Amino acid sequence: MTDYDVVVVGAGPGGSMAAKTSAELGLNVLLIEKRQEIGCPVRCAEGVSKKPLEEMIEIDRRWIAREVIGAKIYAPNGTEVVLAEKHAGNEVGYVLERKIFDRYLAKLAAKSGADVMVKTTAIGFERLKDKGTVRVKMKRLGESFEVDTKIVIGADGVESRVGKWAGIDTTLKLNEIESCIQYLMSGIEFDADYCHFWLGTKIAPGGYIWLFPKGKKVANVGIGVLPSMAKKTPKEYLDEFIKEKFGDGEIIEVVAGGVPVKGPIETAVADNVMLVGDAARHADPVTGGGIINAMKGGILAGKVAAEAVKKGDYSKNTLKLYDVLWKKEFGKNLKRNKLLQQKLLKMSDEDLNTLAHILRGCNFKEMSVKEIVIEIIKRNPKILWDLKDLFLA
Repeated sequence: MTDYDVVVVGAGPGGSMAAKTSAELGLNVLLIEKRQEIGCPVRCAEGVSKKPLEEMIEIDRRWIAREVIGAKIYAPNGTEVVLAEKHAGNEVGYVLERKIFDRYLAKLAAKSGADVMVKTTAIGFERLKDKGTVRVKMKRLGESFEVDTKIVIGADGVESRVGKWAGIDTTLKLNEIESCIQYLMSGIEFDADYCHFWLGTKIAPGGYIWLFPKGKKVANVGIGVLPSMAKKTPKEYLDEFIKEKFGDGEIIEVVAGGVPVKGPIETAVADNVMLVGDAARHADPVTGGGIINAMKGGILAGKVAAEAVKKGDYSKNTLKLYDVLWKKEFGKNLKRNKLLQQKLLKMSDEDLNTLAHILRGCNFKEMSVKEIVIEIIKRNPKILWDLKDLFLA
């Protein structure tokens, strides 16, 4: 086909859910991925919230590497805070095999009727003013071709070109993007029932070090730092940490990339265009997690696309419903957690040690950023008092 209702650029979780939803609602959909294999390379720690994932799709154990019961957080002085709750793992309940998971979602999109093309790159687009549609220019296997579409959904990651072409302001400052590197390691000792997080301005300025279990003595070990605060590269920080903690381990894979921690942007739409996932800066500013928000955003974008096609109006005025929906769904959390992140960035290692001491032995209703902050406010109101209205409302 050369004419589509929707072209989705990027076959990550957000793009595949957008394509799946649009196709299920009767639209002609094309989903393209620039890489040869969907899900490769993995630019993700692979941890995901359990409950919201189960609400969106049926769980398939083939793409669950590990199920965890909680998290252990380590303060700069070594104080350990154990976060575990009755329903075990609301924040990071599953550790995924993203290579399998992403392909699974793309297959769901295909089964719903979407055309899927890999090794296909969007290289530009132009609006056809007389038709109110868009002509997307693509390249596949060295050959250029064009596709006309009513709507483009940009799910093309933190470096989103679709957003730039559409004129959507998604600019990131040095303190609004985490620079990350991760190793898949084997032969290391850890408690595989928990995800692990290490905090400290000396080991991970502006971010943290994580360990997500993937099997017996196998885990993703990575780091995210803010370039505006870091004195070394993320790799240097991570290598120093691993030398101390997991010196006998073996590095199997290495991945690197950036995670937007900007908080909610003003708009993720333009005429004929909607952005989802990292392209829309929908990653959580505190945790850096983005899979769930990307999937939710993809579903909402698919629904709005269907309404727009039904109306025959693909203008920003019609597509701005998507802004309303994602801001209602998770925009408040992004805004709230951005303010929390800014507060945390001003804290010293001594302040983080104090927080860890406050939280030791707490029993949480659920394992989430909100519940942690609420407990801190209850036990020591002065520390985060200026955020009380956001988290206690």
